Amino acid sequence: MPKIAIIEDDETISQMYRFKFESEGYEVQTAGNGKLGLELAEKMQPDIILLDLMMPEMNGDQMLKQLRQTEWGKNIKVIVLTNMGEQEIPSSVKEMGVNGIILKADMTPRQVAELVKKTVS
Repeated sequence: MPKIAIIEDDETISQMYRFKFESEGYEVQTAGNGKLGLELAEKMQPDIILLDLMMPEMNGDQMLKQLRQTEWGKNIKVIVLTNMGEQEIPSSVKEMGVNGIILKADMTPRQVAELVKKTVS
């Protein structure tokens, strides 16, 4: 069973994706900020992370930077979930090896699930 970590501060969005991925057969865990997300990723070692960029305490690009500096986290697949426009996303995020960037408003949970399935397999 593939494992997915959803790091997202909006509880509604987080639970919507949790429900979708659990119904697709994934083991799902969530965290509400980058600090908790980093701890979750280390403990869980998921197959893929859905990562929001704009979060309290530690934002997504800070979390990704720390994740990529670890032996266990340097190769974890990461898809960024954001409402930021393409030009607003820090170039450092793309340089840290993300597997995709999804604008939350542009994709349904089903489309996100399809992208995750392709990325994990």
